Amino acid sequence: MYAVIRSGGKQYRVAPGETVKVETLPGKVGGKVTFGEVVAVSTDDQKVLMGKDAAGAKVTGKIVSQGRHRKLTVLKYKTGGQYKIQRGHRQNYTAVEVSDIAL
Repeated sequence: MYAVIRSGGKQYRVAPGETVKVETLPGKVGGKVTFGEVVAVSTDDQKVLMGKDAAGAKVTGKIVSQGRHRKLTVLKYKTGGQYKIQRGHRQNYTAVEVSDIAL
């Protein structure tokens, strides 16, 4: 059984027992999180429910950690001159362990 949830403007495929890194959520480590915006749900008999059928589904989980991804380096460069800009970026995340998918 799995579900597709929407969090922070992105969609994630999750299953019970998995840990997924989503955009930063408010809460402390050990706190509970409920994702109410479920896009699709796969049932035990291999059916995929979407739209109105999946609207009542909820995915619950526990916050495992709050952290930052590894650093990404962005380099802008133009030939024929001395134009070079180097910047770094680290995105915050919340690691959530999915405990239950309820229809």
